[in-house]
Amino acid sequence: MEGGAHKNLIFVYGTLKRNHPNHFLLEDLISSNEAVFIGQRMTRLQYPLVTGLYGIPYLINKSGSGQKIRGELYSVSKIGLVRLDELEGIKVEHYERLPIEVIEEEVEEESNGVVLAEAYFAHCRFGERLWEKKGKCGMCEFGENDGVLYVRVKDRPRFSSVLDELEAFVSSTTD
Repeated sequence: MEGGAHKNLIFVYGTLKRNHPNHFLLEDLISSNEAVFIGQRMTRLQYPLVTGLYGIPYLINKSGSGQKIRGELYSVSKIGLVRLDELEGIKVEHYERLPIEVIEEEVEEESNGVVLAEAYFAHCRFGERLWEKKGKCGMCEFGENDGVLYVRVKDRPRFSSVLDELEAFVSSTTD
């Protein structure tokens, strides 16, 4: 690793976590020295975390709602960040990478051990509407049982995009 390559701290809470369907990407980045696992973390503030269509998890950028979210913290290189951004659909506005404060779960005193990282949030075009559509009912962790419901990209219908389907879902008046 060239000096200082791992400067981007990324908090993952869904399919990128260990034992989940997209963790292969972080494993690949770790094996090519483009990422380092730092450890288990929790958000300092509460956020909504919901699953949407195809079992896709979404962190909603609405601090103070929801719960503190459990996840994992990684340090990634610029190359690693590009690959993560591609997976998360940053360019097509599926997710947006935004700052988030995380802490170690065991730390009782929140003023100690607060780390500023980034996380992939549902894009603002639909995030809050998805939270409302899900009845403002979220979870504190995307667990292994939740990951079983995730449908990989290759197994999704080809006739429309997830974003089009998501927009239709959050815009519909029926539940």
